[in-house]
Amino acid sequence: MNTDILEISLKSIDDKVKYSAASRANPEVVVDYFPPYGTGEGYTSLELLLVSFASCVSSTLSIILKGQMQRKITSISAKTKGYVKDEHPKALSKIELELHIESNDAQEADVEKTLAALESKLCPVWSMIKGNVEIETRFFIVK
Repeated sequence: MNTDILEISLKSIDDKVKYSAASRANPEVVVDYFPPYGTGEGYTSLELLLVSFASCVSSTLSIILKGQMQRKITSISAKTKGYVKDEHPKALSKIELELHIESNDAQEADVEKTLAALESKLCPVWSMIKGNVEIETRFFIVK
């Protein structure tokens, strides 16, 4: 499988702005917008960006903590808030990412070091938004 080129398909599914999107053989994702333009029956594009950011950080964090650092990670969960600008384009001005890491042996220094590497070179989504959006991260290790 070629991972150098990513491809999705997108198709309108109503007379407003609701779309069905899919990649490879994965289940579809419904993308929509708030009324009156859309019906609100799907994720907005900015919500999907927040999902992409949180999942990119969480999965890479898990890979490094489990693999390189040999830590036992039971689970990682994230809550992400995106603050939308008042003016157009209604882009995000700030993202707050809160991570909850369930582990008996991960240390704060492990997570801090890994997050610094994610920000500087490992997370492609972070790389794309860095410099355009203020990003605030915090984490909690649950023993």
